Amino acid sequence: MRIFQRIHKKLNWSGRRYVALIAGILVLGYVASAIYHVYKPLPVGLNFNGKFRHAQVKFLSDQTYLNAQGQQQQDHQIFDEMLSLIHQARSTIVLDMFLFNAETGESKLAQRPLTQQLTQALIQKRRESPNVEITLITDPINSVYGGILPEHYRQLRQAGVDVIETDLTPLRASNPLWSGFWYICCQGLGNNPEKGWLANPFGQEKITLRSYLQLANFKANHRKTLVVDTDEGWKTMVTSANPHDGSSRHSNVALVVAGPTAMDVLKTEQRVAQLSGGTSPVVVMGEINASHSAPQVQVLTEAAIYQAVLELIDTAKADEQIDLAMFYLSERRIIKALKAAQQRGVKLRILLDPNKDAFGRQKNGIPNRQVAAELHAAGVPVRWCNTQGEQCHSKMIIKSNSTQTDMILGSANFTARNLKNYNLETDLRVKGTSQTAVFQDAKHYFNTAWSNLDGRQMSVDYAQYADESKLKYWTYRFMEWSGLSTF
Repeated sequence: MRIFQRIHKKLNWSGRRYVALIAGILVLGYVASAIYHVYKPLPVGLNFNGKFRHAQVKFLSDQTYLNAQGQQQQDHQIFDEMLSLIHQARSTIVLDMFLFNAETGESKLAQRPLTQQLTQALIQKRRESPNVEITLITDPINSVYGGILPEHYRQLRQAGVDVIETDLTPLRASNPLWSGFWYICCQGLGNNPEKGWLANPFGQEKITLRSYLQLANFKANHRKTLVVDTDEGWKTMVTSANPHDGSSRHSNVALVVAGPTAMDVLKTEQRVAQLSGGTSPVVVMGEINASHSAPQVQVLTEAAIYQAVLELIDTAKADEQIDLAMFYLSERRIIKALKAAQQRGVKLRILLDPNKDAFGRQKNGIPNRQVAAELHAAGVPVRWCNTQGEQCHSKMIIKSNSTQTDMILGSANFTARNLKNYNLETDLRVKGTSQTAVFQDAKHYFNTAWSNLDGRQMSVDYAQYADESKLKYWTYRFMEWSGLSTF
């Protein structure tokens, strides 16, 4: 105490100068926190760049469209296949699913109860085969970051399913303007699902202020994967689809792969379970690949997806075809790469969600309409998914010529948050002969949507949702740069 008195006497500072000093220290601490959490070391095992393996691969899709009479129809395959794979499992099921809840927002459309169906399928499998080890990894958004106790969590845990909510704290900060403050003031507050008093942005149950404080970090385990062992061997599914009731009408894509590729996906999920304080089954499998005539498949996570996408675009040659179907497209290097590809003679087709629908709420078109305006001005052909309350939720890019095709597909939107080691993401890259069924099916999916084939009204011209507002363009650019966005 005497030391401080001596310092005070020697400095002879006014109270105002002390306040300024304290304020300066707090600001410096905030800035240091924000910078550190953007660049802090990534947890080991993330940003995974797997080995190319020859494998049998199947393409699946969910298509929502208008028929010739203007009635909305659905041709959905993905969750039927997921439920079938769960039924076939012999000893192990590992799922990692981002949105896993029954909320539908303000949507008035009839929805398939995907959350209930997946929950019941896992419980039924556990009852029929008590020795099957089942691990479900999901994002804390489904409990509104601990603000509620989801009933399906309780049911699954009671049945013996290991439910792991991802610990997002070790991930880097995609919204440093908020997270710099959060890590200083609030990260240790926890939550209490019995003390909710604020409106829930996703459902009816009340939540606490702490849920909102954590939500503002905009972090996510955005992966959508499944690994099972079947009588035919190990299989994995990687998809853009969520087992979420409000998303049940969305258009989506998926790949199912047999063989050791499943072990690569399992390895990436083991790491997520570990950083969240849980465990995931460990399996040892030999290097058994399919025939060398089969496509090659590679597992990519986080920024490894980013580098693969850039490489795919940058190596495209004149007269090769690049087809892109994307829910969110905003990352600047990818946009520049697409424009450069257009200039050197690559044939491009960009199919985007108009960003107008979000579970019964209307959106303002950011970022896709602003990016589309930029691409359109550069001569890149752009069309919009003809959504009617649902979303065009596919995330897929295909490069092809008459002999070879290179495709990347999975959970990742082409945004900074999804591609630069902020979110957890999983995609598959598939290379092979263009006539292989997986590529033919993927191309047919895209061609049907682009050209409204088979009487399916799935897309509309660029002019339908064109928005060349400079204000919105620079708003998008600021949101992408700062992280103050939900895309």
